[in-house]
Amino acid sequence: MESARKVAPMKRVGFFTSMSILSLALAACTFGYAQDSQDKHPDKEQNHNKGQEKNQQDQGKQNQGQQHQQQNQNNQQQRQQDQSRQQHDQQQQRQQDQSRQQHDQQQQRQQDQSRPQHGQYQQREQRVQQQQVWQQHRSNHWDSDHRNWQQRGGYNGYRVPENDFRGHYGRGHSFRIFSLPFMNEGGYPRFQYNGYWFTVMDPYPDYWGDDWYETDDVYVDYTGDGYYLYNRRFPDRPGIAISISF
Repeated sequence: MESARKVAPMKRVGFFTSMSILSLALAACTFGYAQDSQDKHPDKEQNHNKGQEKNQQDQGKQNQGQQHQQQNQNNQQQRQQDQSRQQHDQQQQRQQDQSRQQHDQQQQRQQDQSRPQHGQYQQREQRVQQQQVWQQHRSNHWDSDHRNWQQRGGYNGYRVPENDFRGHYGRGHSFRIFSLPFMNEGGYPRFQYNGYWFTVMDPYPDYWGDDWYETDDVYVDYTGDGYYLYNRRFPDRPGIAISISF
């Protein structure tokens, strides 16, 4: 009986000992598993991070591709807009050029139509003006009314240089007064020829006619004591005294 009571506590000690050993073994296994899990977890996390990074890169490439495509579309739209604007500007410029050309042509036609009328009007005015001036300067008694430069006390006007005189004056260089600039100064007719103004000092003889200044060829020559205006229709008759100035 006493032996049985001694055996019972030993069994309980063995039981507790076995349980302790089992607990330690389980703890060791749990620790080992946990340690193994910790050792394997960084690889999984690293692989996961790599996967995320790759997905981000792929997404970035996709976004870049979309941006590039959008940029191409924008560039194409801009080119189309530029081309359309250029065509519109060219068309507008052609229309403006055509309109300007038509306006210029119309204005030119109007000017061409009015020019003869204006020219005819000016010619009539000039004829009337010169006719009035010359009629007042006509002499019915020219032989007595005429005075040469010696009788006038000598020529005191401008003298044309010899080279210029030979090139534009004398019997071989005739002209008509009607087509030249003309004015009346102090009751004396004046006309401009070759850059000089010629003042007619003498009255002209009545046998020259009413419109000699328009129809007759005249020339300027230096004879003896001064300058005179000669009518080629009357080569043997004396000229009328004239004075030269700028």
